[in-house]
Amino acid sequence: MNLANRLTMSRILLTFVFMFFLFCHGLWFKVLSLVVFTLAALSDLFDGMIAQRRNMVTDFGRLMDPIADKILVLAAFAAFVQLQLIDAWMFVIIVSREILITSLRMFALNKGKVLSAGRAGKHKTVLQMSVIFAILGFILFKEIVLQYYTWNPGWEKVFRQGIFFLMLITVGLTLYSGLSYLWENRKVITRL
Repeated sequence: MNLANRLTMSRILLTFVFMFFLFCHGLWFKVLSLVVFTLAALSDLFDGMIAQRRNMVTDFGRLMDPIADKILVLAAFAAFVQLQLIDAWMFVIIVSREILITSLRMFALNKGKVLSAGRAGKHKTVLQMSVIFAILGFILFKEIVLQYYTWNPGWEKVFRQGIFFLMLITVGLTLYSGLSYLWENRKVITRL
């Protein structure tokens, strides 16, 4: 397994570490969860760069890189549902899109075709990661305020409305990227 693929697999491991810290109580655990998520997100950036620059692009990497992304992103959104920061219906739409596209890619791979991630899917992943960072920022901010000051319920309402708005945009782009992916690969799909 080459370095790029090792980074991809490390992202899956880091997902579990991130989840563990996120659900632990206390400010430093929230800081650690943000740090671990940041490392996992950076591994996504670096594995692609390394694979391109060192000519390490493999079918395994083309398949596993987006799957590792999905595991990280879906774990974060599932945690946010558990923490009652996002609505479950939003999570269900995101999961449904990911299951559909991933299943299609695996089916195509079984038939000897590798369907790489599309441009809209990459934009969707960047937006999802950005929203996750924003929500983790809110969690960390709230934890800091609770540790040293008094939490104002008015702030909670503003933050929750902001999260809801960001998630609406994310869900919209997630749906668009899924439909776009199906359209771009329609010729391949119809031949499977």
